[in-house]
Amino acid sequence: MRISGWLALVLSLSVAADAAAGARDEYARQWPLTLGQEESGAYRVLLDEAVYRSAADAALADVEVFNAEGQSLPAALLSQAQPLAQAPRTLALPWFPLPTLDPAAGGGDLRLVAERDAEGGIVRIEAGIGPSTPASTAGGQWLVDASRLREPVRALLLDWDVPRESLQARYRVEGSNDLRQWRTLNEGTTLLDLERGGERLRQGRIELDGQARYLRLLPVRPGPAPVLRGVVAELAPPPPEARWEWVEIEGRRRSEGGREFFEFDLPGRFPVERADVRLPGNNAVEWTLHSRERDDASWIWRAGPWMAFQVGGAGGASHSDPRPLAMVVRDRQWRLGAGSAVGTAQPVLRLGYRPEVVVFLAQGAPPYALAAGSARARRADAPIPALLDALRGQRGAGWQPAPAYLSGDAEELAGERALQAQRTVDWKSLLLWALLVGGAVLVAALGLSLLRQRPRAD
Repeated sequence: MRISGWLALVLSLSVAADAAAGARDEYARQWPLTLGQEESGAYRVLLDEAVYRSAADAALADVEVFNAEGQSLPAALLSQAQPLAQAPRTLALPWFPLPTLDPAAGGGDLRLVAERDAEGGIVRIEAGIGPSTPASTAGGQWLVDASRLREPVRALLLDWDVPRESLQARYRVEGSNDLRQWRTLNEGTTLLDLERGGERLRQGRIELDGQARYLRLLPVRPGPAPVLRGVVAELAPPPPEARWEWVEIEGRRRSEGGREFFEFDLPGRFPVERADVRLPGNNAVEWTLHSRERDDASWIWRAGPWMAFQVGGAGGASHSDPRPLAMVVRDRQWRLGAGSAVGTAQPVLRLGYRPEVVVFLAQGAPPYALAAGSARARRADAPIPALLDALRGQRGAGWQPAPAYLSGDAEELAGERALQAQRTVDWKSLLLWALLVGGAVLVAALGLSLLRQRPRAD
């Protein structure tokens, strides 16, 4: 895509967001976002239960991302099953050169003074060598800031300038969570950059045995060191299957047409894909599940009949597998019908869902925040999937948006007032009716006036 095409796409995203998005004060609450990587451009946020409980719109259109100035950002809602929503497997990390200390000289201790922001990321660093003994210098010592990552780092991938001569250097990695106490995460790994006959061999991967917020890379022995250009974190592979979250609801017993049902209210806009029923003690009951959006709507079949059971044993209770639904459902009201009597027992309905992802384009100044819950505001439709496809075409098929995380407790904005629908007055209709009624009254008055007049004598 040419530069003009990129500008047109970004402008269309901005115009779409400004045209249809809502204002931040029209939402119930917001969550601050912590960026996993600075200046990435595009980010992905995994939604949690609190966001689903706050949302009111059936399509989750009342979930929006804002920048520090309160401007709405182009965003799209994606399911975890979509490749565009998958977490990235590599992320670039900030790194800082350290004053070098020759380990063979047995010099003084390394002293670090770092200025950090609210999330723990390093903004500025000062380093020095303790005055215990004079120390000679050796090249290539770095401090890597991994404080913004919330996923395990499996290895570090180093990139350096092409050396003038063949390079072979052995490095160890130390980790710390406070820049004071350090522990070894890698005893030593050899970095290679060899060339012969036009063929080149490079090895810049260092595996880690453990996790830490800050990583220190030190040469094991003095010698030539690479001129570092970048450090990338290799993240652990994703689990083979997305983790399911469950909402458990206690219902109420209802009778209709001579049959008993159990009705439940879902406290949020969860993307329900599975259902399960639990009863106390040993049981085996055939269930049928229906749902609807509101009281005046018809019940829609969702699953069943299927048998849900629980049978105890010496090794613990055995349960039936959850029942998959034919489609994702966000309805508020749910109903269970039993194929046999359940006595006085009260079933618990368990609804399973996979959290979705909001992908947004970073515009304006951070910090960014995700807002949810509004009866009026709606997120604008932005061509985020097309943008991500274009970025993959330029940056490689494995590129993914950088992660951003919901941090801290929710901040109240308009609160429950934002969830109350406002009554809109149609002034044009009222004026038209007023004119019609006024005209009818005027005609009736004129008719009565003519009837009251006495006829003239001939």
